Amino acid sequence: MGIFKKKKVAVESKKSWYREWSEAIIVAVILALIIRTFLFQAFKIPSGSMLDTLLIGDHLLVNKFIYGTTLPFVSDEKYLKIRDPARGDVIVFEFPGDSDKPYFERRDFIKRVIGLPGDVVEVKAKKVYINGEPFTLPAERHKDDDTIPAVASPRDFTGPIKVPADSYFVMGDNRDYSFDSRFWGFVDKSKIKGMAFIKYWSWNGKGDLLHKIRFGRIGRPIN
Repeated sequence: MGIFKKKKVAVESKKSWYREWSEAIIVAVILALIIRTFLFQAFKIPSGSMLDTLLIGDHLLVNKFIYGTTLPFVSDEKYLKIRDPARGDVIVFEFPGDSDKPYFERRDFIKRVIGLPGDVVEVKAKKVYINGEPFTLPAERHKDDDTIPAVASPRDFTGPIKVPADSYFVMGDNRDYSFDSRFWGFVDKSKIKGMAFIKYWSWNGKGDLLHKIRFGRIGRPIN
């Protein structure tokens, strides 16, 4: 009499819909946190200090790994650095005046690198000098014809001051309306979050829905 063995058939139990959605959401959140922490982060421009390079309502992507990445809440040391900040880079950094505030109350600023470690920076009658030589950028703008004397404000007369090691002197492109290193000093390298490199969205907040979107700025590199 023949012996017949029943074949075992593996039956995969189907996951419930809420379990599938939960797993997908968890994976997406983890990937988003990794990207935001080590690779790229989105920022929105709230003020006019970088006009006309950046407009209020521009949304930017910031390259966080080009200057090296940090381990959040562990140390300020940078890892896997590609290069140091260069003169002319547009950087996002933690405002030095917020160092004593709780982490989630600290503000991010965006400015352009003007002075590198060891440079002597001076502003005379609105003109910038680096190590005694005039330094101008195509992006800089002066929207106020008045010149403020040094005794009243450091806006148009600053220095000469030497940039300390591991620090940077930064200024907004809208020179007459920018709260920057002329007023509060230097940016420590450890406070730099990355380099702004592209505008991925721009919204002007005026007019009808169609005209609120600045289509001509979307996808444009930041120079």
